Amino acid sequence: MGVRAGSGGRAISLDTLVRVQRGLNRGGAPRRLPVPDGMTAPLGCDAVAVPAHYGPLVMPRLPRVGCVYADAAHWWWIVPSDSDYALDWPAPARYASGAVVPDTPDVPGLIHRPDGTLPYTPPIPLYLALCRLTGTTPAWSRPVSA
Repeated sequence: MGVRAGSGGRAISLDTLVRVQRGLNRGGAPRRLPVPDGMTAPLGCDAVAVPAHYGPLVMPRLPRVGCVYADAAHWWWIVPSDSDYALDWPAPARYASGAVVPDTPDVPGLIHRPDGTLPYTPPIPLYLALCRLTGTTPAWSRPVSA
C-alpha cells in the first residue's frame, strides 16, 4: 500500500528505495571489504571491481595504489565514498557503494596494502586507466547533446 500525500504517513526518499532495491538484488549475505588494521578511512569506502584479467593491466598504470582485493573472478580497488559522482565507470567495471561485494561466498583476499594509513586508490587515475584499457571515452570528453 503506497503512501498518499496528506495521508499522514511517512514519505520514502528515492535514496531509500534504491538501497532497498540493491539489497533485494543481492544473493546471500552482503560482504564488505575490510579496511586493514592500522588504516583509517575518513572519507568512507566504496570499491571498483574489474574482471580478474584486467587487474595486472591496471596496476602499473596507476601512480598510487591503495588496498586491492582479489578473488578468482575480480580485482577490487578501495576508493573514497561517492567516487561514482558524475562518472560512468566503463563496463565491465562495477562500482560498489560501501565496498559491499555482491555474489561472493567469501570476502576477497587483500593482495596489495599501501604504505601509510589510508586505503584509497585515487579514483580519477583508476577511472582513466580503466577507460584506456576498455577503449571508453571519459565522460567529460564526450560530446554534449542538446
